[in-house]
Amino acid sequence: MAKRTDVKKVLIIGSGPIVIGHAAEFDYAGTQACLALKEEGYEVILCNSNPATIMTDTAIADKVYMEPLTLEYIAKILRYERPDAIVPGIGGQTGLNLAMQLEKKGILKECGVELLGTSSSSIERAEDRELFKEMCMKIGEPVIPSEITYNIEEAKAAALRIGYPVVLRPAFTLGGTGGGFANDENELTEIAANGFALSPVHQVLVEKSVKG
Repeated sequence: MAKRTDVKKVLIIGSGPIVIGHAAEFDYAGTQACLALKEEGYEVILCNSNPATIMTDTAIADKVYMEPLTLEYIAKILRYERPDAIVPGIGGQTGLNLAMQLEKKGILKECGVELLGTSSSSIERAEDRELFKEMCMKIGEPVIPSEITYNIEEAKAAALRIGYPVVLRPAFTLGGTGGGFANDENELTEIAANGFALSPVHQVLVEKSVKG
């Protein structure tokens, strides 16, 4: 792929603080991305709220922001720095979620920032449980019986139609946080309540569990 000469400044979103031993690939990949882009002559702006990673060392990027990884702060950085492009995928689920929020709020368009790597439509199709299921069915991939739900009552009804045990998968959560296996309605109610609270779009997929 030819080098992009129209891009001069790039913002990279990190993954934020992580548990020791978990998700270290985000910090490694992010560090390498910063170094590789600098080597190619791009100005690199990094936003990552994790002081414990080499990624936020001042030698890794041209400028480092250790601000909270929220829509409000990233929007402020974009409006101030005015990068030509943003790379969100290095930050895992955190970066992808922020990219979608920036897109939907019109901030990327306002600041003239291009989304590099995975497009917003591809992110949404991969992370939205319903859209992903539709895509699989469209290309002929077999899918386990499942239903999209938006509240606990819908989740209970879906589980009864599908049959226990079921797996609950909240949409747009980091590492599948908030999901789990439910063998009965009591377990489903507890897991679903947590899943809906954690999912930024309040969406939980109820899926037939093969372990039963």
